[in-house]
Amino acid sequence: MESAHAGFHRQWQHLHHPHVRALAWMLTAPGLLDGHAPIWHGALATAAYTDIQALPQWLVELDCNPDPLLDLLRLHPSRRLGLYAERLYEFYLRAHGLLHAHGLQVHNKGASTIGEFDFLLQTKAGLQHLELATKFYLYHADAAAAPDLYDYLGPNLADSLGAKLHKILGQQLQLSLHPLAQQVLPQAVQSAQALVLGWLFYRDEKIVDSFIAAHGHMAGLAQNHYRGAIWTQAEVQVLDFEHALLLDRLDWLAPAQVGKGMTQGKDDILNSMQTYFASAHTPLMLALMQEDQDGLEVMQECRRGMVVPDNWFELADAVKLKRAL
Repeated sequence: MESAHAGFHRQWQHLHHPHVRALAWMLTAPGLLDGHAPIWHGALATAAYTDIQALPQWLVELDCNPDPLLDLLRLHPSRRLGLYAERLYEFYLRAHGLLHAHGLQVHNKGASTIGEFDFLLQTKAGLQHLELATKFYLYHADAAAAPDLYDYLGPNLADSLGAKLHKILGQQLQLSLHPLAQQVLPQAVQSAQALVLGWLFYRDEKIVDSFIAAHGHMAGLAQNHYRGAIWTQAEVQVLDFEHALLLDRLDWLAPAQVGKGMTQGKDDILNSMQTYFASAHTPLMLALMQEDQDGLEVMQECRRGMVVPDNWFELADAVKLKRAL
């Protein structure tokens, strides 16, 4: 079975600009969740297109001239990955005439914000409310237990996949029903769905496929979601690799591809990690790189993992226990 990494490189390795590659990932990556699972009651969306057959050529042209996309990103600079992903998706929707509004806020008499519509799309059936979530979670639970979405923890332990979905489905997708929201909408919202993208990370990659196949349907997970490993700082020291990258947060979306000579060796990676973890406790994203198999002069990500401090699991247990209490 072809890995998600290999599939992405096979389809999009001819794209070179990192923002265009990130957009290609957003438009074609499988969601974290199985939209057909009854548990979601049809509330999950897939990426919107005007013509999916025209997408590859449109991305090639954008890769050759990314200035319009760069202009939008410069107009709304942000170091938050979620906002960056929103701008990428906004660019595609706006360029194809699908976008009615982005970031439309609903206020309570001008004082407080009731909520915000991520995207309002103009469809043949009317307005569609679309919430976008691009998330990265680490699975930490009893190995013998069936998956619980609350066991997928955010890197900083401040949230979980279960809590995020509870907020999206139970609160954010209900915004158009609020009387104050109806006052700012030009017409009634016909449907409300969430597009949930990202990566999930696991301690034992070898058993993930059988684990998800056996239990994933219970939690509504997509079997083909993007996934990576969880490594402690100590474990990275014994990993066998020659070329790698510590990914900047805005580079987390698509599997990495860089020119030869732009990767780091193992000693440099270990030194950078030691410096980072001396004063920080949030995980790092490590991409292991290899030469392209098709003869291109590039290095491609073949595997990735969240590198956590050696005491991260104890901290995660304490957070989970506090939430349970």
